[in-house]
Amino acid sequence: MPSQTSIALQSVDSVETSSTEIWLTDEILFNYQRCPRRVFLDRYGDRQQRTSPPDYLRKLRQDSYVHQREVLSQAPFQEPNYPRRDWVAGAIATTALMQQGVDRIANGVLQIPLGNGIHLVSCPDLLVKQPGYSIWGDWLYAPTDIRLGKRPKLDYQVAVAFHTYVLAAVQGMWAETGWLILRQRGTYAVSLVDVLPRMEEILQSCMETLLQQQEPEVFITHSRCDLCHWFSHCYTLAQGDRHLSLLPGVTPSRYIQLKALQLKTLEEIAIASPKQLESLPGFGFQVAQRLVKQAQATLQNRAIAHTESSLSPTVPLLSQIELPTADIELYFDIEAAPEQNLVYLHGVLVVDRLAQTEIFHPFLAEHQVAEGKVWNQFLELVWRYPHAPIFHFCPYEAQTVKQLGECYSTPSHLIEALLSRFVDLHERVTRVAILPVESYALKPIARWLGFNWRDSAANGAQSICWYDQWLTTGDRTHLEAILRYNEDDCRATHQVKDWLVQFTQLDIAPFS
Repeated sequence: MPSQTSIALQSVDSVETSSTEIWLTDEILFNYQRCPRRVFLDRYGDRQQRTSPPDYLRKLRQDSYVHQREVLSQAPFQEPNYPRRDWVAGAIATTALMQQGVDRIANGVLQIPLGNGIHLVSCPDLLVKQPGYSIWGDWLYAPTDIRLGKRPKLDYQVAVAFHTYVLAAVQGMWAETGWLILRQRGTYAVSLVDVLPRMEEILQSCMETLLQQQEPEVFITHSRCDLCHWFSHCYTLAQGDRHLSLLPGVTPSRYIQLKALQLKTLEEIAIASPKQLESLPGFGFQVAQRLVKQAQATLQNRAIAHTESSLSPTVPLLSQIELPTADIELYFDIEAAPEQNLVYLHGVLVVDRLAQTEIFHPFLAEHQVAEGKVWNQFLELVWRYPHAPIFHFCPYEAQTVKQLGECYSTPSHLIEALLSRFVDLHERVTRVAILPVESYALKPIARWLGFNWRDSAANGAQSICWYDQWLTTGDRTHLEAILRYNEDDCRATHQVKDWLVQFTQLDIAPFS
């Protein structure tokens, strides 16, 4: 297997190193792909600024361990015996098993020292013996990683390429293929020819970050940062600096383009001309126009009307965005565990404007087998009000209803009629308004409007943990927490809808 890694690594030999050796593991390299700053802080940061891992992260780790053991149990294997995280002892024990020609080695350790104070440490979930030639005889090993993910993400493949690189140095021969075993997709062959060059670039950059000890800049990406133990620390810094990563629409690639134009603050973007930005890679006219107005809305802490070119300036916004107001309205929110392919709660808030009542109806599957039962209960309720619009936030509810209809053989004409009543408030809000929020998710918008969840730290991930804890312990307080959170989501959706009606009735001139 050809590789330029040995050449690439020479460039860091001249970097001034610390007196302490660095053990660069596949876990560190995996984390570096998601956030270089996390890897830096894990080594050099103040550990008192770390927070405890959230319940959902603990659940993911446990689920991953269970999945790994299930896969390993499908065939005999041996594991090296060594003290936890003693990489030298682990590598010696693993090498001994490889020398013996053991067919399958689980949780082994591969380790090679570099000339710059760094030791590369690879811990593949499985090493599988294959025909070929190595320093031990007419056999060699290929690495396999076992992952919970549904897709063979690039960061998974890079980890496998790293295993293969270290393994080649240990056994004196390249494996032709590395493997991923995914929970839903099964076995996936990693193309090392394609992935190794990318792995080498990431490895080079990671080593330079650790050796030079230059703290990477804060950049908040909620989809990746929320489960990190440094999130609170980094978020506090970002808020204090009013960092542009907190501005919706500023992606890492767009941030680079903005800095190149010396646009580094909210004030500078707020007074920028959209024409100055629209020619930048990844922008265009609409993105540039919205980003400038987003900075203005944030600085002024107010909502700004956003009328797209497809909307008529002479027709009221309310009629153009198809936002009905009816005597009876339904507000709908689902709680689900996607990894288990399970929908365990349909929450519906029935708002009767004539009777001036608001009644919350939770249809909860207390066990997985009850999913079909609560689905039918949900259908019975929504068809009790055949003309009531059903408001939800983001496409997930509509997508899930369609999937459940197929799963439980609900007649397609009934599902189509039901979905015709769905109104996605996220789509409506983002079409006509620019808000002073960090994200256009339900919580930031509703909180800006003054709505507060009874459990301030509750979120969808925590709901999944509560449900898992209910199944494990039988403690109904976990179910009560789920119902409370779901009802608050429905009521927050209601508040967003009422605000949007008021906003679209205001005589606000759209910007050009």
